[in-house]
Formats: sequence, structure tokens, C-alpha cells
Amino acid sequence: MWLLFASLAAISFGLRGILYHWSSKQGMDRNLMLFGVFFTGAIASLIGSFMFGQNWTASALTGLFMGAFSFIANACMFQGFAVGKPSLIAILTGLPPVVVVTLAYVLWGETLSLGQLAAFIFIIAGILTVRYSNDLRIGNLQGAQWGLLAMVFFGLNDMAGKMSTRLEAELFPTLFYMFTIGSLCFATWWLIDKNNKRKARLKGTYAPPAEQGKWNEKRTFFSGMAIGLTNFFGMILIITAFKFGITGLVSAVVAMNVLLILLYTRVFVKEKFRRLEVIGMFICIIGMIALRIF
Repeated sequence: MWLLFASLAAISFGLRGILYHWSSKQGMDRNLMLFGVFFTGAIASLIGSFMFGQNWTASALTGLFMGAFSFIANACMFQGFAVGKPSLIAILTGLPPVVVVTLAYVLWGETLSLGQLAAFIFIIAGILTVRYSNDLRIGNLQGAQWGLLAMVFFGLNDMAGKMSTRLEAELFPTLFYMFTIGSLCFATWWLIDKNNKRKARLKGTYAPPAEQGKWNEKRTFFSGMAIGLTNFFGMILIITAFKFGITGLVSAVVAMNVLLILLYTRVFVKEKFRRLEVIGMFICIIGMIALRIF
């Protein structure tokens, strides 16, 4: 059962990644768009909590950590892409399941059977192969610190999600706290950035991208809210998967959402698959089959 929920979460987050990629090509203000993404989650979670009569217990406050970790991880990832090597950052942001497996073992004594461990290794190896770039060299590690921080905090975000299930926190109140913290953080980041851009325009040192003109603040925010539905449903599915499955395995399966994004770039963006990408996809599939068997 957990494998089904984790696989559906991977699909949902893959769709989210596709829409993120699309929005990045439209000239949208990233922080305002992400504010909209998290705002949708907060509103939908609040409605869900009242519809299903869920209790607002102290354990639901784990959502505050989920929101903070998610924001920090995204901020580090964006900073890494801005100052570092995209291939390196992509590889590091594919490694949170390793952090999750390690912490789950240390904190809760979760272990994997030999078959599950083999499946986990196959999935991680496949993800890394897909994200590998031939121009990555030991002497070319700009932004590695940001990638490592993103990896750790994405892992901590998964751990906080699992913790909420161990504490038997109600789903929607937990997600409400998570999305509310994320909304506030991205809104603050957007306002700070907006103020800095305003000052730069007054000094004549900033010119907005040409394509940004058609994406005013209102349109950008509501587009983010629409994209936020994929994030909202993805979070419901991954928390449910955490409830029934082993933490590290769930995290590894969900990380395979990169395969859906890769297919999108092949079909719609017309990017050709590299040999390593095809090999990585097959390795991931082998890992999924192994999980099904073991």
C-alpha cells in the first residue's frame, strides 16, 4: 500500500516540477509564484481539517518544522543554482533519501532487509545517473555547500513528515502549519526582493526581463496557486506513504519524480535523452521492481 501512495506522490511532485520548469521560462517572479503555491496548500488544508473534523493537537505543530525545512531547502537550492554548477546541485538535491535512511536508523532504529537495501541502492544509483553531468569535476565544485545544505534540509523535511505520523498528528492541521510557514517565508522573501528591485530601478541598475511584463503580480500569484494543487496533493500522498512505509524507502521512491520531469523535457521541450539518462531510468525501474518483490 505504501508503495502505491509513494508512487502517486512521485507523480504529483513530478507534475509540480514540470510546472516549475514551465513557470521559470515565463519570466514569473519565483518568490511570488511560490508564495501562491504554499498559500493554496494552507487554504486547502484549513478547509480539509474542518470538512473531516480533524483535531488541532500539539503534535500537528510538527508542520512548523516541515514548512521551515522546506523553505530553507528551497532557498539553498536556488542559491546553489545561482552561484554553483547546476549538475552538482542537481546531484546533491537527489540525495536526501540517504540522509533520511541514516537518520531513521539513528533515531528510530529503522532497518532495511537485504532485498530492500538492494532496491534502495538501485533507485538512488538510478537517480544519480539521471542527474549526472559529464562536466562535473573535482576541481569544479562551486556552490557545493549550498547543495549539501539543500540535501540535508530536504532530508529533514521528510523526517519531520514521518515524525508527524509517529506522533499520530492529524493530516490537514499538520499541513496547514507547514504551508502557512512556507507562505509567510516566501511572501517575506518576495517583499524584500521587490524592495531591492525598486531601489535598483531608481538607481538605473535593474531592468526586468522582457517576458516578465505579461506576468503581473496578480497573474503570477494565481498561477502559483494553481500549481500549488500538485504540491498539496503530493504532500497528502507522501505523508500517507510515510504512515505505512519505511521512511527511507518512501523518500527514495518519491525522489524518482525526476523521471517524469525528464520525460516532459523529452516530449515537449524536445531535449534528447543522453545515454546515461536512459541507463539511469532503467536502473530506477529495476529498483522499483525489486521493491515490489521484497
